[in-house]
Amino acid sequence: MEDFEAAARLVNPEVNQGEAEELSLRPRTLADYVGQEKVKENLRIYLEAAKRRGEPMDHILLYGPPGLGKTTLAGIVAQEMGVQIRITSGPAIEKPGDLAALLTNLQEGDVLFIDEIHRLSRQVEEVLYPALEDYALDIMIGKGPSAQSIRINLPRFTLIGATTRAGQLTGPLRDRFGVLLKLELYSPAELARIVLRSAGILSQPCTPEGALELAKCSRGTPRVANRLLKRVRDFAEVLGDGTIDEQAARVALKRMDIDALGLDELDRSLLRAIIELYNGGPVGLDTLAAALGEEAVTLEDVCEPYLMQMGFLTRTPRGRCATRLAWTHLGLELPRGLDEAGGQQTLF
Repeated sequence: MEDFEAAARLVNPEVNQGEAEELSLRPRTLADYVGQEKVKENLRIYLEAAKRRGEPMDHILLYGPPGLGKTTLAGIVAQEMGVQIRITSGPAIEKPGDLAALLTNLQEGDVLFIDEIHRLSRQVEEVLYPALEDYALDIMIGKGPSAQSIRINLPRFTLIGATTRAGQLTGPLRDRFGVLLKLELYSPAELARIVLRSAGILSQPCTPEGALELAKCSRGTPRVANRLLKRVRDFAEVLGDGTIDEQAARVALKRMDIDALGLDELDRSLLRAIIELYNGGPVGLDTLAAALGEEAVTLEDVCEPYLMQMGFLTRTPRGRCATRLAWTHLGLELPRGLDEAGGQQTLF
């Protein structure tokens, strides 16, 4: 139930089931990739150096919040190097044998992309170490006294790992990546360029003002921007003349209960519950979840990160507190004695 609720939110940066059309919106080259300028410039140098030496690209770790383009960058690396890419995820590789099947089917220089790499099991991770360092697989055959180890040589390949939680990677695995790239949230101007590019691919008329209006509500995430574009396109075609301008974007966003800062009804309900039911906090997460009828993990993983980035919410040892900015954003009158640093009221 919680997975469905999280996926149903338009502003949820996690990938939704059935978003196959999004694949056509992905840029294929570094020149088409918008934003992440520092990452792009460094990656361009690494790729050019590897091509000049005639070697595969070193192993790459991409980390950052969901929806920022980690999978897209992996595809671009393969495209720029002129090799094939195999895509899988950490939870999908359940046994060492699954990893061995993937690695032995790679060609020289191919890219293996593992999403959510921090969720690899310990046994699979142990098999991956020699594959990354020595391009070899050490497989145990049999059990007990008759067991023997067989080493299988692998073609030189590039592993690209992506994770939203770099802190959960084990030290030995992190140390085997030669290139570590952190992806940052996008600015509204960069997201507006992405919206205009996607609108062109979808043959959807869109003005720069309309694109900027969508960009400001996209939580700094291209995936959310593209998702909003597709839904606002529906409103523009049915209720308007088919063009996404500033007015059409505002009408559509209002109909979808998304405000100017990208907060949806669940975000606002969370803030209102803290303010109106618990006087601004502090209040425990489980108490909030019960009051809203939501799963605690949904509030913690889906709502709270963005609310904290915007400065609307703070986490304290005693619970969650709404800040002065939250009261102001919801149009509520600030109570006397509200703590300057957070949302809780002072005792005196």
